[in-house]
Amino acid sequence: MGKGGEQGGDSGEPAAQIRFYTWDEIQKHNLRTDKWLVIERKVYNVTKWANRHPGGQRVISHCAGEDATDAFQAFHINPTLVQKFLKPLLIGELAPGEPSQDRDKNSQLVEDFRTLRKTAEDMNLFRASPLFFSLYLGHILAMEVLAWLMVSYFGTSWITTLILACILTTSQAQAGWLQHDFGHLSVFKKSSWNHIVHKFVIGHLKGASANWWNHRHFQHHAKPNIFQKDPDVNMLHIFVLGDTQPVEYGKKKLKYLPYNHQHEYFFLIFPPLLIPVYFQIQIISTMIRRRFWADLAWAISYYLRYFITYIPFYGVLGSLCLLTFVRFLESHWFVWVTQMNHIPMEIDSEKHRDWLSSQMAATCNIEQSFFNDWFTGHLNFQIEHHLFPTMPRHNFWKVKPLVKSLCAKYGVQYEEKPLGKAFVDIVGSLKKSGDLWLDAYLHK
Repeated sequence: MGKGGEQGGDSGEPAAQIRFYTWDEIQKHNLRTDKWLVIERKVYNVTKWANRHPGGQRVISHCAGEDATDAFQAFHINPTLVQKFLKPLLIGELAPGEPSQDRDKNSQLVEDFRTLRKTAEDMNLFRASPLFFSLYLGHILAMEVLAWLMVSYFGTSWITTLILACILTTSQAQAGWLQHDFGHLSVFKKSSWNHIVHKFVIGHLKGASANWWNHRHFQHHAKPNIFQKDPDVNMLHIFVLGDTQPVEYGKKKLKYLPYNHQHEYFFLIFPPLLIPVYFQIQIISTMIRRRFWADLAWAISYYLRYFITYIPFYGVLGSLCLLTFVRFLESHWFVWVTQMNHIPMEIDSEKHRDWLSSQMAATCNIEQSFFNDWFTGHLNFQIEHHLFPTMPRHNFWKVKPLVKSLCAKYGVQYEEKPLGKAFVDIVGSLKKSGDLWLDAYLHK
């Protein structure tokens, strides 16, 4: 079916060869072995390209059979460069009578959102402040130096070690927020510069893998809180989330764990273990299995630097214990901040909503303050970050009023809450889901 169209794509699309497709036809091509998607009314066959996609094959596969225009714009900072890769994949266009959006999406809302994005571009909100990011990196490096100076001068008493662990935890958490900026290409105009510094920050400053992070995190952004597509809601049967999953588990009499107590065992399992155990295993196995050798080299440079710095003071075992303790503390910080925007929101199967509606259903904001901005790495502006992942975070507050008024116009809920309430809501929503599971388990 697509052959004539493919040739057309290569040879500058002579009019006679343009193939027209209906949405019904396009939606059938959403299989592992057969993936089409639509960008600005043009139809692309991405089946073979998916495995070579720099952002990972899964994120592109999640958009198969759909209009991916807004996702495409959200993730790529240099559309003309990417257009070069798209051209050979072109197989045709949407038929003239077909709407630009699939599945009865509100085309006026979609157009208004694209106008809002254009306004943000005209306001230079996608331009990063070199000073902001230089100071940010500077304060992380300063903490690393301060930690070393402290232990050099004051020795290794329990008190010094505890303060040292807190400084290193803060530096690690903040490096986590900074790698997130480079991973999203939100600092430099050129993708390649973002990628290089990303490898330095996540690899050398944190001992993790840039590719592992990107391939995981972009899926979350493309399809937030959607089962089977967002890896962040794949809880490996340890927790049940949202309103539908607990009932499904209950009806099937699935009881891997007593989910009606998940809001209690959350404290023992999730915050303490995510980074030191689960992520650690996942990062190392992914780098080796997927042959991310450059990432592995960067990660080794982190461990070499760390052990050369601290073995003279603490010995091998002591340094290892200190590192594990720092990761244990950082894990609490990371879990509470990253889960507060998503777990209390709607978590369900694919609903095929437009970009704005799907992001708004899955995210909420936390009130703005200097501390909240710093503590959460500006993820208190999670709504703006999800709508515009490549926007530098120091500009979120500027686009926020525009987003709020667009949401108000279409009756889309824009949720914002204090930091403390956001933390409490994580536990509350886990309890609610656990209760739904128990009810279905006993009575359905």
